[in-house]
Amino acid sequence: MANFSKPRVPRFSAEVYQNTHLPEGGREVNAIVTVTATGGGTTGETPAPTFASSSPSGASPAPDAAVVIMVDSSGSMEYPPVKMRNARDATAAAIDTLRDGVAFAVVSGTHQAKEIYPGGGRLAVADATTRGQAKDALRKISASGGTAIGTWLRLADKLLASSDAAIRHGILLTDGRNEHEGPKELLTTLEACAGRFTCDARGVGTDWEVKEVTGIASALLGTADIVADPAGLAADFTTMMESVMGKEIADVSLRLWTPLGAEVRFVKQVAPTVEDLTGRRTEAGPRAGDYPTGSWGDESRDYHVCVRVPQAEVGQEMLAARVSLVLPAPDGSPPQVLAQGLVRAVWTDDLAASTAINAQVAHYTGQAELARVIQQGLELRKSGDLDGATAKLGRAVQLASRSGNDDTAKLLAKVVDVVDAAAGTVRLKAKVSAEAQMTLETRSTKTVRVKK
Repeated sequence: MANFSKPRVPRFSAEVYQNTHLPEGGREVNAIVTVTATGGGTTGETPAPTFASSSPSGASPAPDAAVVIMVDSSGSMEYPPVKMRNARDATAAAIDTLRDGVAFAVVSGTHQAKEIYPGGGRLAVADATTRGQAKDALRKISASGGTAIGTWLRLADKLLASSDAAIRHGILLTDGRNEHEGPKELLTTLEACAGRFTCDARGVGTDWEVKEVTGIASALLGTADIVADPAGLAADFTTMMESVMGKEIADVSLRLWTPLGAEVRFVKQVAPTVEDLTGRRTEAGPRAGDYPTGSWGDESRDYHVCVRVPQAEVGQEMLAARVSLVLPAPDGSPPQVLAQGLVRAVWTDDLAASTAINAQVAHYTGQAELARVIQQGLELRKSGDLDGATAKLGRAVQLASRSGNDDTAKLLAKVVDVVDAAAGTVRLKAKVSAEAQMTLETRSTKTVRVKK
């Protein structure tokens, strides 16, 4: 078991990439804002553990995190039996990855939610003893019953609410569809939990619904993925928990101020995944709104901001938007500004200057389209519109090739035969495995950055 030290508090920076020039009468301003947090506990997109050095007392600083692991134990988890065994092993691996002092609990999920450890509506505090007890308690989990994911999330919310930890996180595993509650009930639960804790969601096998799992992760600002082979669960759970242990600041918001007469068209996270934040805005004073970004460790993310500004004459210049990363103050005082960037607009009659597209903006516009046409193509394929599916997936192949998104290109090649990647000429494969189709759909929003 790794002995994790508490990560340092990350320092934030914000860089703005845009073409500031607009033609006479131009109103739409686009910018990519790269937000980087350094000095935290994880590095890049693949977190790695930070091992504690010895101290005279032998103790690490008390971490400020609480985690609830929700394990699907519905009847389908027993088919094949190795699935349930792998889920127990994966949960044990995640428990082993907890740092001393982290508050945690394990929940068994069927058509209802049941506390497996520690019980009594409370959280345990991780140390050698409680980790051992929790792994022993996993033997209580047996596969039976149905699936009502909303009940699992509501119990996790209740347990996490009992902690005053800054980082409150859930890890959810399911192997089937949410058949014992309606879509509206799950949506209501997600709306109630949003902003209270973050959650990573995983689908094991190929009998679950992609939109349910990705919807949970999207609503709760976590990650979603497929683990088609249950044997891969332990490694995936370990990586997820390492990432959680590297988070140091929670509830960070991207605050966007715009001048009088300006209109925010959209705000999207575009790296490492595409996530539309536009509809999640909460007002934050005159002409300012906050968009949630969740918890941060040592990492970098990109955001696409699009603002429609009032018309102006050639030669005029204005501040089109001020982008800030803010952390709310617990006592209700003004929030702490962690980083800030400015989006500008300059009107010009220089045609070359006003029509140039910033490379970052162009790249991420293509990456957002890539995610969209993959999802559209797969839906058309399911509905039997093969010509429409071929056109959309062909465009996806073209965009993946053009942007250097090799991982997505490889996933597309399992669904279509690529004739000419640059032209987007493809043929649908006659037979496509459920794993290939679900993996492509689940990972469709993953992006790559502009090649240097």
